[in-house]
Amino acid sequence: MEIKKIDRDFSICKVTEISEKMLTEEYCFVGKTDEELSLVCLTSKVPQNTIEREDGWKAFRIQGILDFSLIGILAPIANILAENKIGIFAVSTYNTDYILVKQENFEKAATLLADNGYSIT
Repeated sequence: MEIKKIDRDFSICKVTEISEKMLTEEYCFVGKTDEELSLVCLTSKVPQNTIEREDGWKAFRIQGILDFSLIGILAPIANILAENKIGIFAVSTYNTDYILVKQENFEKAATLLADNGYSIT
């Protein structure tokens, strides 16, 4: 399986609202529940209406379009990283999955995944 490094800095935020402009950005992941409104975006694009934020994340993308019938795509990746004390923040889209790790663990995570048979590009 091919995993692509995304050479951008990400932030995970709690916000009061999402503007239409934010939805046009290159990366914008939104999660809304009855308790909160969360946003994952490029650090350079964190909106002013942010209540809380966690900076310093980097991302990997599982390449290709993943069929919904596929089972166990994220679990092996999460296990490899967890066994090496690397936490993740996962985001799924219709096509694929993104795995965010703290910036200081990014290269180590890439090496661990490569050592476990993943193609890192």
